[in-house]
Amino acid sequence: MSTVDTVPPTTLLAGRTAVVTGAGQGIGREIARTLHAHGASVVVSDIDPDAAAAAAEAIGERAIAHAPDVTDEGGVAELVRGTVDRFGRLDTFVYNAGITRDASTKRMSIDDFDSVITVHLRGTWLGVRAASAVMRDAKSGSIVNISSLSGKSGNPGQSNYSAAKAGIVGLTKAAAKEVAHHNVRIHAVQPGLIRTPMTAAMDPAVFAEREAAIPMRRAGEPGEVANVVLFLASDLSGYMTGAVLEVGGGRFM
Repeated sequence: MSTVDTVPPTTLLAGRTAVVTGAGQGIGREIARTLHAHGASVVVSDIDPDAAAAAAEAIGERAIAHAPDVTDEGGVAELVRGTVDRFGRLDTFVYNAGITRDASTKRMSIDDFDSVITVHLRGTWLGVRAASAVMRDAKSGSIVNISSLSGKSGNPGQSNYSAAKAGIVGLTKAAAKEVAHHNVRIHAVQPGLIRTPMTAAMDPAVFAEREAAIPMRRAGEPGEVANVVLFLASDLSGYMTGAVLEVGGGRFM
């Protein structure tokens, strides 16, 4: 357990608006909560409308729920358009939505490969395209795509997930070069082993083995990922774009 899980609330994002996809639980929910705590109005996006609504209610005023399908062009366009209609602006877009369909390459079905690639990679591309269009006109904005250390090292049984998360890095760098002259910044964050409902379901022996391989000798907390996203969303990172920041306790360095 870290000694400091959250950054004390500030006004770093006062008056700004953020969208966070996959924010109904886990890392996404904590990112939304953290951005809100630092002054942003937040759109909590999740394909599960009940989870999105519960998260938005828990976060409080200036937080609203939206339940689009992030793999659908029209759904993502409506998410961005609805945000601008409601709050008048879009300053930060965090693409965090994701799924897993684990199996060895030999046993993985084409449907399971395609579904993971679609949610992670096409969804990220759709989000970047829609959000950056608004931000280009405003000559300001920060997009943060959540990748994974699995996209750096590769995980057995996750050829689909590792490929998608590696693809997010390439997409981030290419898109960042396209819009940098518009003062739109695009980054990727690669979390490692983080304590979430998903990792809580792991076999305890497997979790312990992976945790022991981390130089800092502990798993991370969702708030530690959220704090890095906060930095990238704020003016503190104003002269950065195309960065890939690892949040993994030194694993795979």
